[in-house]
Amino acid sequence: MTTTIITPPPWPTTSPHPITTALHRISPPLKTPNPFRVQTSTQPNSSSNLKLSNPNNNNNQQLVPNNPQDQTLILLLRQRKTEEAWLAYSNSTNLPNPTCLSRLISQLSYQNTPSSFTRAQSIVTRLRNEQQLHRLDANSLGLLAVSAAKSGHVLYATSIIKSMLKSGYLPHVKAWSAVVSRLASSGDDGPAEALRLFQSVVKRVRRFEPSVVSDTKPDTAAFNAVLNACANLGNSKKFLELFDEMREFKCEPDVLSYNIMIKLCARVNRKDLLVFVLERILDEGITLCMSTLHSLVAAYVGFGDLEIAEELVQAMREGRLDLCRVLRQSSDSEFVRKTENHVFSKLLPNSVSSNDYEPPLLRKVYKPDSRIYTTLMKGYMKQGRVLDTMRMLEAMHLQEDSGSRPDHVTYTTVISAFVKVGAMDRARQVLAEMSRIGVPANRITYNILLKGYCEQLQIDKAKELIRLMTGGDAGLEPDVVSYNTVIDGCISVDDSAGALTYFNEMRARGIAPSKVSYTTLMKAFALSGQPKLANKVFDEMLNDPRVKVDLIAWNMLVEGYCRLGLLEEAKKIVERMREYGVHPNVATYGSLANGIALARKPGEALLLWTEVKERCGMGNGENSKSSDVPRLQPDEGLLDTLADICVRAAFFKKALEIVACMEEYGIPPNKTKYTRIYVEMHSRMFTSKHASRARQDRRKERKKAAEAFKFWLGLPNSYYGSEWRLEPADGDE
Repeated sequence: MTTTIITPPPWPTTSPHPITTALHRISPPLKTPNPFRVQTSTQPNSSSNLKLSNPNNNNNQQLVPNNPQDQTLILLLRQRKTEEAWLAYSNSTNLPNPTCLSRLISQLSYQNTPSSFTRAQSIVTRLRNEQQLHRLDANSLGLLAVSAAKSGHVLYATSIIKSMLKSGYLPHVKAWSAVVSRLASSGDDGPAEALRLFQSVVKRVRRFEPSVVSDTKPDTAAFNAVLNACANLGNSKKFLELFDEMREFKCEPDVLSYNIMIKLCARVNRKDLLVFVLERILDEGITLCMSTLHSLVAAYVGFGDLEIAEELVQAMREGRLDLCRVLRQSSDSEFVRKTENHVFSKLLPNSVSSNDYEPPLLRKVYKPDSRIYTTLMKGYMKQGRVLDTMRMLEAMHLQEDSGSRPDHVTYTTVISAFVKVGAMDRARQVLAEMSRIGVPANRITYNILLKGYCEQLQIDKAKELIRLMTGGDAGLEPDVVSYNTVIDGCISVDDSAGALTYFNEMRARGIAPSKVSYTTLMKAFALSGQPKLANKVFDEMLNDPRVKVDLIAWNMLVEGYCRLGLLEEAKKIVERMREYGVHPNVATYGSLANGIALARKPGEALLLWTEVKERCGMGNGENSKSSDVPRLQPDEGLLDTLADICVRAAFFKKALEIVACMEEYGIPPNKTKYTRIYVEMHSRMFTSKHASRARQDRRKERKKAAEAFKFWLGLPNSYYGSEWRLEPADGDE
């Protein structure tokens, strides 16, 4: 089968990397003072003119440039004719002055469309190539960072903020907090990176007088963004530190801060504290919002405690104000009041002294809305209670309040329930019902249906559904999740060519591939025995500034070569991993072990076992003592494969080490399999009566190990020690 490699992306290839290194090379500022730059050396106490505002605002009139081209450009920008200004810039061979460049990037970024962001990015690339990035002011770079974050280019946005800090700029709080917010909600190490970025800004802010950094210092929204990162990480200690730090910057926690605290309690498995967050909000006099009640219901549903969630919803339906009392009576309070020295005793002091006062009352009645009902339905769906899900849908139809009636999220939840139990026909009926009653389905609805068809291996119906989306009949366009789902579906039926077709179609539509897109396509090539094509996909992923290559992608590449027994190529990939600072994990070693078995190179298994042993803390090498290398937790697949190789190659001493490791980690060795291998391959070892004395001496240690291994297997042997493990100091035969 001939396969075409990936078609070039429609996204402009401005640079294979983010602008981090480019902005790090910003030249010294021009002699003309830049009002957007903090003069750290000469005027540390001067006030800053930083403003992250609408670039179309004409309140600040600037001098008209002398250059005719610049005069035309600034006039178009003042008239808010951004499209014509872009054309004038594109047709000019000379760089405009700093004012025009900054204003043009600001207005392009403010439009917040993919095309305008691409144009702004191209200007930055040109300035970088010509070593002229110092022409841009803080306002334009801040707006570009916000635009990048909203467009999903979080790495690019992060690099802009970091480079601004390193180059002496102080970004506006709206700019850097938008990036922190996006990082906090992103995958991989996004929340940890959000914490680091927040701390970098705060460290810089503390160097100046408050009047200088008034537009940069964190506000409540910025703290909420970083608190959300802590909640996603489950880092309660850091959450408390930041919560206390809010007072330093005169920021008061709002209702969103406590909603995030509800998420933290759920993440660290403290269901008993949820009611005290609600009480704290009421005690502090903060106006309650429906999002708080949504968060509480979602938290109980996440814990799988639908009874409390149902009681809370029922109390809201009855118009009760004593929701705190309802939750206290429903919750198990035995574990509460043991938190005097815990971080939550400082975050929620009312949890320690909860016996000393009556639970506070709500100030008004909050009726459940469709979102709360839908959240409860999701709990039924997760437990496979399809009948209860349908009953809830029928009950919502009977609600007098229009805000409590089912919406597209509700119907999507019902579709998810049917998809989960494999009832795809019922799911399509619900989709048809949505169309009949005028509730528009969104892209998420179709993506759930796509996933259901792919899980049921009904790939033809999945392809038909995505054609329905791309054809415009549904009024929707597929996104990267849609294509990733269909690509994975093609792989599940061994259709790597189809997977590549949809990948290229996605690129042709201008949809940027995600990390899942690349790794899924790599999986297709790896499973179809085409590791070189998987390697090409990996290289493109490595050069895509929008995607961060993770260990899964590296392991997919290693597995592709190991599946064909191409051990040397796989080892080169592992060495390349280490050069990038990525440490192999148990999946990496498992693929290598399978590759060694397929290539029939048992000597490589000994080297691999030595490394695994050191990573497990059992060796005496440097790697076992290195703090920067994470400790390895071996699994059954890795150790069983290594033991199998060693037994087949008659490396009985190493086999005994491996099975000892298996028993140490609670993994039961497969004695039946090893006994069969020994009987079939080694039962007549050391039986020659004509071997020379020298040869017998050389075989002495091997024979001793073989007898010990037979002893462990329970076979007849001449090794009558009380312990089957071989000790290095034991000199007996």
